[in-house]
Amino acid sequence: MGTLTIRLTDDQHRRLKTLAARRGLSLNKLFEEFGTSALAEFDAETRFTLRAARGNPAQGLRLLDRLDAHFDSRRPKARKRA
Repeated sequence: MGTLTIRLTDDQHRRLKTLAARRGLSLNKLFEEFGTSALAEFDAETRFTLRAARGNPAQGLRLLDRLDAHFDSRRPKARKRA
């Protein structure tokens, strides 16, 4: 396990302590959750970027057109106003 030292203004430190307390967490656990969230976002972006690089835009657009047609056909028809 590593140790991380960060510099915060006194106001930021106070507010983060308040946030942690309201969530029932220690300040350390709050930052652990921040890190987990940031890494999950980073991993998702990385996976998306890799998949996009392998993808075929024309095939993807055709698939989206098929989905639109499918769901448009299932949508109730709008009634005409008299």
